[in-house]
Amino acid sequence: MTQEDHVTQGPLTTEAGAPVADNQNSETAGVGGPVLVQDQLLLEKLAHFNRERIPERVVHARGAGAYGTFTVTADVTRYTRAKFLSEIGKETEVFLRFSTVAGNLGAADAVRDPRGFAVKFYTEEGNYDLVGNNTPVFFIRDAIKFPDFIHTQKRDPYTGSQEADNVFDFWGLSPESTHQVTWLFGDRGIPASYRHMDGFGSHTFQWNNEAGEAFWVKYHFKTDQGIKNLTAEEAEILAGKDPDSHQRDLREAIERGEFPSWTVYVQVMPAAEAATYRFNPFDLTKVWPHADYPLIEFGKLELNRNPENIFAEVEQSIFSPAHFVPGIGPSPDKMLQGRLFAYGDAHRYRVGINADHLPVNRPHATEARTHSRDGFLYDGRHKGAKNYEPNSFGGPFQTDRPLWQPTTVTGVTGETVTPVHAEDNDFVQAGNLYRLMSEDEKERLVKNLANAISGVTRDDIADRAINNFRQADEDFGKRLEAAVQALRG
Repeated sequence: MTQEDHVTQGPLTTEAGAPVADNQNSETAGVGGPVLVQDQLLLEKLAHFNRERIPERVVHARGAGAYGTFTVTADVTRYTRAKFLSEIGKETEVFLRFSTVAGNLGAADAVRDPRGFAVKFYTEEGNYDLVGNNTPVFFIRDAIKFPDFIHTQKRDPYTGSQEADNVFDFWGLSPESTHQVTWLFGDRGIPASYRHMDGFGSHTFQWNNEAGEAFWVKYHFKTDQGIKNLTAEEAEILAGKDPDSHQRDLREAIERGEFPSWTVYVQVMPAAEAATYRFNPFDLTKVWPHADYPLIEFGKLELNRNPENIFAEVEQSIFSPAHFVPGIGPSPDKMLQGRLFAYGDAHRYRVGINADHLPVNRPHATEARTHSRDGFLYDGRHKGAKNYEPNSFGGPFQTDRPLWQPTTVTGVTGETVTPVHAEDNDFVQAGNLYRLMSEDEKERLVKNLANAISGVTRDDIADRAINNFRQADEDFGKRLEAAVQALRG
């Protein structure tokens, strides 16, 4: 009999394993009398029920996930020494969690919002977490602004609702958001499903090879199902009819054997080119033009197994950009640097200090060997082993080889703005994106933005928001201004 059979078959028991005689009636003082405190089954069930939920994620609370396989399709050993990328055909188990950003745990899936795209690679050198989105850029470039940004997207502390004033006040005062907002209100702002959208690492990361050479890279996951999106009108209907549309679609596709997949690419920049590149390559509000750094295919990601328990495997899953493996590391991207701390800290608070011990989070192709002990839900896995290093009792030891190559830093400490490159500009790429769109795409983009901005109550906030798009492209701003004026009367 398997462990699962022990849990699901046989007599019902208490949490301590004692058989339950009656699970239908509470113990009382006589027929119809008051309930007795000695009914420990009743108290145990109610107490456990009160504690069934853990704090939801502040962002990316609403999500779905699945297991699958990543397969190497091209040789990238000239760029990285990561073992899971060491040979063509090599397979690595993965867990991928999709999510929306702003909604609470019970929110609808079909909404205009970026989608989280977080991949956990269970490699033989430890877990590697790639925590990205379905967009290659983001709203801000410095993590110190992240709490403020998210506060504008969540419920207002006075009204209890998301407020257009807050959203566009922040975006208007943060011109670096113009590129991402143009993405968000374009056709790809509401994916039809998690299967029909691309994924991106978004940040710049470091790859380093056996010779010690370092490269800056960006990841791209191109959906093999094709891009499919919803119009604002379609999404409004679907969100009301089936709030679980994305989660249901993913689960049922895998149940049918229609395993979704993505072709995985990387852009590679030699480390020495970063300092003189025409704009800051570590700026999360920018994309690297493919003409400068073409996409290099190197893998295939397929999802082929649903989780057995949503709470245990999706809600309690944790992803941290700080989970690197040899051959892969961070970059000076200021948003990434902030996330290296924030994600792990969020999970230590939300799930607990031993969250990495849970089956969905622990390494699958190796084992974690640390000197950390105790804390809530510690399982005693270390038994009597020494809990310090160095020791002379055969305990785990350091390798003396860093996971990534060091980067040169100079200057004095202080609160500094991002270094200025020759073509740094908050509006150029947003304008380029607008000019790439067809006439129909432009009309839908302007309509979507105008509908949102028309909900702003103050003229100065609306005007400032529109002006950012005017600086990206004069026609873009002119159309948007006229559309907003028509809606506001």
